[in-house]
Amino acid sequence: MNSTVTSKYQTTIPKVVREMLGISVNDALEWVVEQGRAVVHPVHSDFLGYQGRVKTGAGDIAADIRSAREQRLEKYR
Repeated sequence: MNSTVTSKYQTTIPKVVREMLGISVNDALEWVVEQGRAVVHPVHSDFLGYQGRVKTGAGDIAADIRSAREQRLEKYR
């Protein structure tokens, strides 16, 4: 498969490659040069894999906002 590089150094990823790698709009790609070749890896975010790992209390949003405002005001006093 071939693709052409435009004057803005952009190229189109062939549909077959996108489907095989599971690449979709706004996905990130990692480019690595290995022995004179460009190797491209999709960067799949594992964000949801961390769900439930950070334990937090109930919290008080209003108190947190007041505290943040007070801290910001201290900066200007």
